Amino acid sequence: MSIRALSHLTFIVRDLDRAARFFCDGLGAREVYDSAVRNFSLSREKFFDLNGLWLVAMQGEPPAERSYRHVAFAVTEAELPQYEARLRGIGAEIRPPRPRVAGEGQSLYFHDFDNHLFELHTGTLDERLARYGSASPIQGPP
Repeated sequence: MSIRALSHLTFIVRDLDRAARFFCDGLGAREVYDSAVRNFSLSREKFFDLNGLWLVAMQGEPPAERSYRHVAFAVTEAELPQYEARLRGIGAEIRPPRPRVAGEGQSLYFHDFDNHLFELHTGTLDERLARYGSASPIQGPP
């Protein structure tokens, strides 16, 4: 028995149409479902396909405060400026970059319209561990 993969990510948002603009125009997702006609869940929702990743925007009361809790998507370094332009174009708030050390990859941090923090990141776990000098990675159960 083992977890196979990430199934989906759900974000609670005030305005589903604005969330759709964020996911589609900002990140390049494709809207695949809208429960406006018939709701099967706790509240109205929209589903998006982001390169095979299922994202959900569910209408409700989003987080009242911002935090560093975030979702990071993998992109190439060449794509970062293109995404930044798209996100600025829809009015997403781009955060100043955090201090970095060479070799851990580049990031673009940004908030959606409902206090969720996202990151576009160019590095991998192996690159980060190598840069941080992890000579003996932590081993989990066999």
